[in-house]
Amino acid sequence: MVPASRISPEMPVVCSENGQFAVVDHMEGADTIKLKKDASGMHHYIPASWVTSVDDKVHVDRPGKQAMHDWSLTPPAGPNSGHLA
Repeated sequence: MVPASRISPEMPVVCSENGQFAVVDHMEGADTIKLKKDASGMHHYIPASWVTSVDDKVHVDRPGKQAMHDWSLTPPAGPNSGHLA
């Protein structure tokens, strides 16, 4: 997995087809990326395990439509999430 320290706010998030589908808001704990609000005003969350590489963008392992289908509206609850279960 790519180190969370390489992921910064405002970085574009691109799918496996190199299309941008989101922008990083910030890291939630060590293993979740909170994305900036979309056009409907909602934040989304994706696991850092989807990240394949980081350069000037965050690259994920799936097509954009799949990523937007799989993302979450709520952060995961768990010992590494920084949130109470």
